[in-house]
Amino acid sequence: MKIVVIGGTGLIGSKTVERLRKRGHDVIAASPNSGVNTITGEGLAEALSGAEVVLDLANSPSFEDKAVLEFFETSGRNLLAAEKRAGVKHHIALSVVGTERLQESGYFRGKLAQEKLIKASGIPYTIVHSTQFMEFLSGIAQSGTVGQTVRLSPAYVQPIASDDVADAMADVALSAPANAMIEIAGPERARLSELVARYLKAMNDPRTTEADVEARYFGARLNDQSLVSDDNPRLGSITFEQWFAKSAQPT
Repeated sequence: MKIVVIGGTGLIGSKTVERLRKRGHDVIAASPNSGVNTITGEGLAEALSGAEVVLDLANSPSFEDKAVLEFFETSGRNLLAAEKRAGVKHHIALSVVGTERLQESGYFRGKLAQEKLIKASGIPYTIVHSTQFMEFLSGIAQSGTVGQTVRLSPAYVQPIASDDVADAMADVALSAPANAMIEIAGPERARLSELVARYLKAMNDPRTTEADVEARYFGARLNDQSLVSDDNPRLGSITFEQWFAKSAQPT
């Protein structure tokens, strides 16, 4: 089966491409670097010719509110139109658990706009809502840093390792369209401020972490339900300790 992975050279994309190729499928890792650009439309028709399944794993290069919305709307429209012309049978998109609950954030408004385009496209689809990736802990810490203090919400998170995300995306690519949203999450819940404190300590990072219920998460105020899944998610198997031992290196 021919499968096109948009954002196929990124963190999740590259791992998903590897898994699908190991299962014997013809997989195109599409990205601007490979001549496939969903914003300009360059290379889309050629890449999608004969494809049965498309996974959209691309992310906005900017987190600025207006830029994020424009990216997901323009990319989504161009990609879905090209898929219709090519007769694609299953469109899969990776989105975020809590997207509909976090509309204070420009990023999540962009993701919701993307999801609405998919649902209205007429193409059979599956939207995968994932909890936060463990690989984003460094960026989350940076987003809350002022001086030597990291101020973050104590709301619950349920982080998932990118290897577990890629396993799930590969399985979805080889399954029938759900025409619905499904959720994936990590095996453990933790408070965001406490998890980042553990991460920084393990990295020998001198910054201290403070819990602040008013601290914003990329523009949105969190509560204990914002970023966790209560909808019978597929659970990953990799714990924070296992992920850190394999993937992160103390400074």
